[in-house]
Amino acid sequence: MPRLLRPLLRGTTYTRLLHLWVPMLVVSVWLFVVPSVPWVPALFLVPLGLVPAVRRGEGVQARLLLTPGEPEPGISEAPAATWRDRLRTVLWLELRMLLGAVTVFASVWLPVLCFELARCAWGEAPDGVPLPDRLPAHRAWGLLAPLPLLALYGLVVGLGELVTAGARRLLGPSAAERLAALEERTEQLLERARIARELHDSIGHALTVAVVQAGAARAAGDPEFTDRALGAIEETGRAALEDLERVLGVLREAERPVSARPTLADAGRLLESARASGAKMDAEVTGPVEALPGPVSREGYRILQEALTNVLRHAGAVPVRVRVAVGDGTLALEVRNPLPGAIPGAGRGSGLRGIRERAALLGGAARTGPDEGDWQVRAELPVG
Repeated sequence: MPRLLRPLLRGTTYTRLLHLWVPMLVVSVWLFVVPSVPWVPALFLVPLGLVPAVRRGEGVQARLLLTPGEPEPGISEAPAATWRDRLRTVLWLELRMLLGAVTVFASVWLPVLCFELARCAWGEAPDGVPLPDRLPAHRAWGLLAPLPLLALYGLVVGLGELVTAGARRLLGPSAAERLAALEERTEQLLERARIARELHDSIGHALTVAVVQAGAARAAGDPEFTDRALGAIEETGRAALEDLERVLGVLREAERPVSARPTLADAGRLLESARASGAKMDAEVTGPVEALPGPVSREGYRILQEALTNVLRHAGAVPVRVRVAVGDGTLALEVRNPLPGAIPGAGRGSGLRGIRERAALLGGAARTGPDEGDWQVRAELPVG
């Protein structure tokens, strides 16, 4: 029994009941003015549901009253972006009014029925109430008096669950919204993996060098060697701080919405930044870069950024050739620079693994390594 009565102690039961009552306030006003045509408000819901902002208002109200406190209720708060979303909103409004009408009718008639059954049990004949007015006065009706209240309780809880399920179905995220959320989640996971790799490579390397140099200086007992060790520790520490600042910049940028993050259309800004760092740029961009799909354009920007960062970190201010070409359903990115004395490993903070992972995520491929005396980064991403 306590388990059956548990919904009475939940605030959600009463907020859902309020949600079912709200649309009937307008209907009540209409019935007071023109009671002969009670179905007219349902017709007004059709053009109302086609307004994009109505879906947002219904979503906010549904999340507040139907699923209070749930972090992921499965109900969208975005306005209708397609005709499918608008038609779903119309169906939702009609469903909400229908269930609201049933709720209001039951909330009024069932308590009245309970009261009239009790009157019959006391020997008074009901008058003017459908169904009880046909019953003869008898004390046995007292045994049935609680049944309408139990039916009302079950109806309120059941209709609350039904309207919540309908909201999740009709006001839930559309296919475009689910794709955007998946893209956002993929971007976040990719950035987290890259940040973890960057911290492990750069900060871990710096700490290892510092510990080794400090231990060697203490064991050597030579002031000149100690000075050199301290210089190496200082230089490594400065480089680690620069890497940490860059990683924190990535973290700050990761908080921006996906649609606000840079794309290949912003590649000019990236190239100018590399020129300002001393690199001699020879850049060529061909094809409709602005028409690239969002995920491809954003990942292409990141790959180009990683490649240029790798050049500046390991080769310094050297001539760099950048080629970005869009055509035949493929985005091709190529960055070449003279091969430095020490070839950067995939495990250092060069981002080479990140380039390959980004390309593979979109069904493309990336190659990094020496090529005819240069260091080359080349990626191909499918556009369609």
